[in-house]
Amino acid sequence: IGWDGKQQLDRLAPPDFRSPAGSSHAIDYAAEGGPRVELRVQALFGLAEHPTVGSQRIPLVLSLTSPAGRPIQTTRDLPGFWAGNWRDVAKEMRGRYPRHPWPDDPAGASATLRTKNADAREHGPRKS
Repeated sequence: IGWDGKQQLDRLAPPDFRSPAGSSHAIDYAAEGGPRVELRVQALFGLAEHPTVGSQRIPLVLSLTSPAGRPIQTTRDLPGFWAGNWRDVAKEMRGRYPRHPWPDDPAGASATLRTKNADAREHGPRKS
């Protein structure tokens, strides 16, 4: 397909999703239900719009995991998740993973893959 074709293909169907935290996650285009990416929920803090791929803006199926990599939620509507189920998920996760941030407003929070203590040492105290 040549270099130009490869560039266009990568723009329309990128091999990876780049999270607001800066981490890269492979997109599984063969997944049941559509293109799927698995990542820790903290990597999506600060994202107010649901990520899409292709010229038709197909929503990625987000398989959200805990800091330990355990599944906690699957969604095609990240803003709806932040506004709805997030409160219950965050409440449960705060108890299981108290060293990690679980902000009340994840769409307005800074994405991170670090614990609260690691962020505080590097950047000073954080509000959550």
